[in-house]
Amino acid sequence: MSEKTLILVKPDGVKRGLVGEILGRIEAKGYRISQMRMLQATDDLLAKHYHEHTEKPFYSGMTAYMKSGPIVAAIIEGDRVIEGVRSLSGATDPTSAAPGTIRGDLGRDWGTGEIENLIHSSDGPESAQLEISVWFG
Repeated sequence: MSEKTLILVKPDGVKRGLVGEILGRIEAKGYRISQMRMLQATDDLLAKHYHEHTEKPFYSGMTAYMKSGPIVAAIIEGDRVIEGVRSLSGATDPTSAAPGTIRGDLGRDWGTGEIENLIHSSDGPESAQLEISVWFG
């Protein structure tokens, strides 16, 4: 059964010109981009997306990073796409992400104090549905 997930190419990925590389890896795996847009994140949008983190100490730094430049949001479709894209993305910390993954090959610690890790992908069907509605209405 085909499913949908949301991916965000975060501001560091856009700034570094890696949108094509990141989306190309997803397409090369055989998944399909069904919708895509570039936008500037707002406080309201990020509060909805990161609703479970709004009271955590890292929230303000995370949202500042996510507002630091444009984001590319895309809906990706395919069989087991949530699991597949998360595997392609690699570990959250780009320094320890495995080679061959997006974060392992393209990411690193830039010394900013924030985890700048190029890509977000939904972690399950429920979060995918919610996140798609947040970013695509």
